[in-house]
Amino acid sequence: MSTVTANAPVQDVIGLLRHQHERIRELFDLVGRSAGTARAEALDRLVRLLAVHETAEEEIVHPVARRALPGGEEVVAERTAEEAAAWRALTELYAMDPDGPEFAARLARLRGDVLAHARAEEAEEFSRLGDAFSDAQRRALAGAVKAAEAMEPAVRTAPGTAPAGLPAGPPAAVLERARDLIRDALA
Repeated sequence: MSTVTANAPVQDVIGLLRHQHERIRELFDLVGRSAGTARAEALDRLVRLLAVHETAEEEIVHPVARRALPGGEEVVAERTAEEAAAWRALTELYAMDPDGPEFAARLARLRGDVLAHARAEEAEEFSRLGDAFSDAQRRALAGAVKAAEAMEPAVRTAPGTAPAGLPAGPPAAVLERARDLIRDALA
């Protein structure tokens, strides 16, 4: 991932989420071309960014899209179904041996699904939501997302282990932490 892309200052929540789509694409590429420990570390970074990104959409973008967009309920229902499927696939991928025989094919499938999802979000939600927030709201929401993004990285543990009360391994723990941080920032 390029340092320029990762550190680009984005003050608007919609611009920040679009920027995160670019970073997600870069991280998928990094995971795909890495091996061993470097691949596992890149996957951890991808999990963390996806958790923050999807939580921001769940807590910030989707509620407004439901209310403000014509057909918003249907648009959001489609996006959330895609997000849930991608998260299940990511959790399965995370539990695999990163250098195992099936990993690359599963990663490529997930990458395609996530990037198609990102294009649909940008076309059906982001491009139509700019006027739904004031400038001050867009800046404040971007700050909340950035705060969640700065959380501690995922801790790789043995497959099948998870903190109490979470349904899956480390990706679920990261998702829960991102939700807490964004909800706290919005409160």
